[in-house]
Amino acid sequence: MNSPQRANAPLVEAEQLSKYFDLGGGQRVHAVEDVSLAVAPREIVGLVGESGSGKSTFGKTLLGLYPKSAGRVRYRGEALPGRYSPADFRRLAKKMQMIFQDPYASLNPRMTVGEIIGEGLRLHTDLPKPEINRRVAAWLDRVGLTGDHGSRYPHEFSGGQRQRIGIARALILEPEFVVCDEPVSALDVSVQAQVVNLLGELKESLGLTLLFIAHDLSMVRHVSDRMAVMYLGSLVEIGAADAVYFEPKHPYTELLVGSNPEPDPKAERARGAVEAQGEIPSPVNIPPGCRFAGRCPKVMDICRQSTPELTPLRDANRLVACHLYA
Repeated sequence: MNSPQRANAPLVEAEQLSKYFDLGGGQRVHAVEDVSLAVAPREIVGLVGESGSGKSTFGKTLLGLYPKSAGRVRYRGEALPGRYSPADFRRLAKKMQMIFQDPYASLNPRMTVGEIIGEGLRLHTDLPKPEINRRVAAWLDRVGLTGDHGSRYPHEFSGGQRQRIGIARALILEPEFVVCDEPVSALDVSVQAQVVNLLGELKESLGLTLLFIAHDLSMVRHVSDRMAVMYLGSLVEIGAADAVYFEPKHPYTELLVGSNPEPDPKAERARGAVEAQGEIPSPVNIPPGCRFAGRCPKVMDICRQSTPELTPLRDANRLVACHLYA
């Protein structure tokens, strides 16, 4: 499979990365299969797809939270181990972090907010307690809270405030690479933009590199430099965010863009609907050929027989896995 190439050397790179979950009896879930994706320093790559497409599993496997089933992950050119030891986690936690989807489930209800945010510093540094407390207070202020919030517990905060706490917890170690796993999907629409804008500000001020996982294509287009589209555990399209959104090439990408509501009612009525056929195949029994063939309105005979690879279109930065472009 072709690996996406960038002008800058990648900060993080997955090479034919796969993650399977064994069910017993010789069956396994093909959650992520043969995915190659490179993220350059200070770049935001948006990863989109329907629920169950493998986006979150890919992000967690990339960070070593799930051991790899196959393939490689490189950080600054260094091949990372397939299964992390405690020493690996301690070393890499300072470089790579995750902001989790659910701000209600990801915060320990028995710990104060100050303890939650400062836990990484206590585990991974030798800083004295007064300095840890000072940094916690500074990060509370940085994410739009106040220092006295550190003595409170998670249940005393709204969903948006809890996600700000999760952001502070992830970034207090000053990592270079952060996986944002649908960081606003559990929040009210009214606060989603606030959290997204906060992430953008922190990205610029800290020089962060982000993998932004979401299912809202318009939001991903707004925050990302490039967009990668995942279907049933595999990537089907990669390119500049605006190009993928406004000129989708893969039929599945067209489906996602077509299902994204237009804010203008006239534009929503005027555009042609793109409808998928059939149902999503089981990730346990992946059909031969293109995984989208059973639902694709443009399916050809070859689609049911041969699996298309990610192929450059005009240049190496626009890749599509579709027989229409072979």
